Amino acid sequence: MRGHIVKRYKDSYTIVLEMGKDPATGKRKQQWISVKGTKKEAEKKLSEALHEMDNGLYMKPHKTTVAEYLERWLADYVKPNLSPRTTEGYEHIVRKHLIPAFGNITLLQLKAEHIQRYYAEKIAAGLSALTIRHHHTALHKALHSAVEWGVLSRNVADAVSTPRVQRTEMKTWCEDDVMQFLNTAKSTQYYALFYTALFTGMRRSELLALRWQDIDFILGQIYVSRSLHCLKGGTVVFRPTKTAKGRRAIALSPKGFIVLKEHREKCEAERIILMTPLEDDDLVFCHTDGRPLLPNTVTHAWIKISKRSGLKHIRLHDARHTHASIMLKQEIHPKIVQERLGHANIAVTLDTYSHIAPGLQKAAAERFDEAFTNKYTSIENEATDKKR
Repeated sequence: MRGHIVKRYKDSYTIVLEMGKDPATGKRKQQWISVKGTKKEAEKKLSEALHEMDNGLYMKPHKTTVAEYLERWLADYVKPNLSPRTTEGYEHIVRKHLIPAFGNITLLQLKAEHIQRYYAEKIAAGLSALTIRHHHTALHKALHSAVEWGVLSRNVADAVSTPRVQRTEMKTWCEDDVMQFLNTAKSTQYYALFYTALFTGMRRSELLALRWQDIDFILGQIYVSRSLHCLKGGTVVFRPTKTAKGRRAIALSPKGFIVLKEHREKCEAERIILMTPLEDDDLVFCHTDGRPLLPNTVTHAWIKISKRSGLKHIRLHDARHTHASIMLKQEIHPKIVQERLGHANIAVTLDTYSHIAPGLQKAAAERFDEAFTNKYTSIENEATDKKR
């Protein structure tokens, strides 16, 4: 017999599993599991345990709480493997939300229904579906690590449904809007930065990490390889781009080339006054003394200039969307847009800018029709000539 049930008290049973013999002592090993409920529930638990033993999935019960495990996951996996900015995000989610909700539950007792109820409560409390999705990502990754480490036999978060995230309407500027904004920005220290953002589609973090050695003024290209992030307390860190596609070369437009060339000459003149020559590893967009610009400072400058220009408000990140939208409307191949933006694959680009697709589809259909119309007209003309 590999296992049996022993009644303990009213509505309380003990499952006894036979775990074989201890190789060292030859004594029989048993695993006792307490079950509160009916005998039928105990029998079901016994059946599940035996099934897991047969498939090598049985985990010996332990009293590690969710709180203890999540703190261990942060220390052993998140901090050594993920960026400081990502680590901060996971620490916030774990300590402010997940531990207060599940911390006292033992890890083995955490169920999908606990997580599903948590998501419903957070939505009712006013958190957005996107925020809940971030919580789910953190919890799912943590439980996935537990499975890989042999602490759990399965990830209960797999059985949980997350709230549907409604895609927000993308806001972009047209060509005239871009020129109006840049004319307003021309008198500020951020002109070259915002010009480059609008004409390359680079992310804010990539722009602020750009060094002069990353710009090839001979070939007219920018090489993106890293990003800047500001942590709590104001600490600035530089990190390599997350993906291989993020590391890319972006061709500069002739005007964009001139703007960066003039920006360098301006920076060199300022450094002469400070008696500190400009070096290749200095930041392109920074304070006069070379200190990095803080992301929030740049974003606030963008908001002020856009208000002064009288344009509808779009986020600084929407400069990236504006760049892509204008290129696609000019019938530039989506593959080129994908490479400039650093998307993982072309599907991401097409999905992100699907609102532009109807116009592109119509233009493609008209061109296809023109090809056959021209061919048909040519055949008709030949036939007419032969009759004559």
